[in-house]
Formats: sequence, C-alpha cells, structure tokens
Amino acid sequence: MGEAGGGGGGRAAQLKHTGLRPGWTTGACATAATTAAYTALLTGDFPDPVTIALPKGQNPAFALAAEELRDGRAMAGVVKDAGDDPDVTHGALVRATVRILPAGSGVVFRAGAGVGTVTRPGLPLDVGEPAINPVPRQMMREHIARAAARHGGSGDAEITVSVDHGEEIARSTWNPRLGILGGLSILGTTGIVVPYSCSAWIDSIRRGVDVARAAGRTHVAGCTGSTSEKTVVSLYGLPEDALLDMGDFAGAVLKYVRRHPVDRLTVCGGFAKLSKLAAGHLDLHSARSQVDKGFLAELARAGGADEALAVEVAAANTGLAALQLCAARGVPLGDLVAAAARDQALGVLRGAPVTVDVVCVDRAGTVVGRSSPKGP
Repeated sequence: MGEAGGGGGGRAAQLKHTGLRPGWTTGACATAATTAAYTALLTGDFPDPVTIALPKGQNPAFALAAEELRDGRAMAGVVKDAGDDPDVTHGALVRATVRILPAGSGVVFRAGAGVGTVTRPGLPLDVGEPAINPVPRQMMREHIARAAARHGGSGDAEITVSVDHGEEIARSTWNPRLGILGGLSILGTTGIVVPYSCSAWIDSIRRGVDVARAAGRTHVAGCTGSTSEKTVVSLYGLPEDALLDMGDFAGAVLKYVRRHPVDRLTVCGGFAKLSKLAAGHLDLHSARSQVDKGFLAELARAGGADEALAVEVAAANTGLAALQLCAARGVPLGDLVAAAARDQALGVLRGAPVTVDVVCVDRAGTVVGRSSPKGP
C-alpha cells in the first residue's frame, strides 16, 4: 500500500504505522487464478507468476500453486496469503477452473467444491447464486476481457471457483448462519486484506487523530472501510489526513476523541455494522458482536412499523434484509439506526465538545441512513 501524502495521515499511513503486513482477499486470489487459467486456454501456457490489477491501482503478482490444462478446461490455483491478519482462510488453496463458452454467452460463475451457495434473501446476491461477491465477479470479468483482448478470445467463459477444504473452513465463519451453504464466500472490495491487530490498529487510530489535529482539521471521519471512506469524501470533501480507518474499533475512536476533541466527528460505515453501534456495541467485529434483529424491530416500531412488519424484521436473515423490508413499507430504518448510533456515540463522548453525525451505507456505498448532527 502506498504511503499517505504529505501530512502523514489517512488510511495508508495508519497501515504503515502498525507495521503489519497486508494480505490478499479470496476475491483477489480467485481473480489471479481465473486470469492464469483463461490465458492458458487461449495460449497453451500458464503465466506464472500472474499479475492482476486491483481496484485501487495495485498490481500484485501471484505464484501458481496448481495448474492443469486438458479437455478444453484450464485450472489454476493460488494459495491465499492473508498477511498478518488472523484470517481463517489464510493458507487456503483457491482454484479457478475455466472453460470457453460460445460467443455471446458472457461470463458465467459457478460454485465449485468449498464455495458456498446463497440459500436465503438479504445478501448482495440472489438466492441460488454462488457466494462470489459482486466486486470479485467484476474483477474476474474485467481480467477475462483484458486477456481476451490481448490473446484473441471472445471473452465468453464459465468460471468455477473452488477452495480446498472450504466447507470445513466455513464452519468457523458466519456463513452457515447466514444461509450460505456448502463452503466459503469469495470476498473483497479492494483485493487487500487489512490486518487488524487490536493493539496496533487502535494505536494507529490514535495517531490518525493526532495527525488530523496537528494539521488543524476540525472535522474528521471514522470509517469502517474503503467504501465508507469514499462516501464521506463525496459528502464532505474531507482531505486524506481527516480520514480515520476505524475498522471495527468504534470505541477506540470515540474514547480517544473524548480526550482529544475535534469540533465534528462523522462516523460512516455499513448499515449492519452501525446497527451494532446503535445497540451499544463498541467493537463491531463479527466475532465479538452480532446484528440484533430484535433491536432493529424495536427501532422499526418506533419509526411507525406495524406489528406484522416488526415481526418480519425480527425474523430477517440479515440486517440488509431488515432494511429492505422497512424501505418497502416506508419505514426509515436506516435513519433510525444512524440516529441511535449517533446517540450512543455521544454517550461515550460524555459531554466532550464534539458534534457527531452518522452515515450508514450499503455495500455499493449508497447512503441508506443518515442522522442530523448533534452535540453535547
């Protein structure tokens, strides 16, 4: 990751400050494997290492751990390196098997062994689809198109992604509870796994606040990831050194800003994560807090939902599903969660002279909930 600009602040500077080594998402690994396999189909040779382009401009190279070309199919495999992140998929072998389809077929995705299938609504994929998330799908499509342009292919292909022992690894994730059955999800929005050592990352948050204050910033934003960071920049035009990569550590931001105040703090993140803050959780990691659908049902009631809708919300598969249910009935659950999260944040700030607002986004970065600013 590149170093942040002159002020020494922002997301990249935080990562550099931790001394932790970033890794690659399953989506990046699947893209590398897909690129190598499709190239082999067109040329007869597997590029090794295979280089891919990530959404934020990096161009990592991946060594192939497995390759096979026969019967009109090519398979390539990449071992996932999660860097210094304690990721359950670290060391997993991600494979892509590609076959060329007739012109006009487009790119078709299949779940191979160890990759899950979506069986319940409320996720960013339709029921019955392979659990290959939208950004990795787009990355694979783009790399298929580039290889086709380079080597004379049509760009029409079937991609089957599999993960060795993925079904077993998935038992250590939330996939079974979310109705993703049969294995892991292929994930990632940037291609990069940002490592989270609690002590190192919290220290980097503190340094980020210090840098922002030293630069004279009066408005800073704590963001749960790159998508929410982009949203904040588009809404407020904040410079890089005013952006704090909060990750899951909302409490760390709030407690440090309590002791080192700024005039205004915006908290921006995914709706599901910020619903946890709204319910009083300060650590938003899925291993340490979960979305409380009963709490969302109570908020929905307060926002005008009838009892039938409240019952549906309480039984929803995911926070996103609850949000969609309410949106269809005109109940502003996103705004209600944002306001509740803002009030929880003000409680942690304990009267410090900081005005807070909260912005909830979906996976695409669309604002789905927003609070008004409020001070002590």
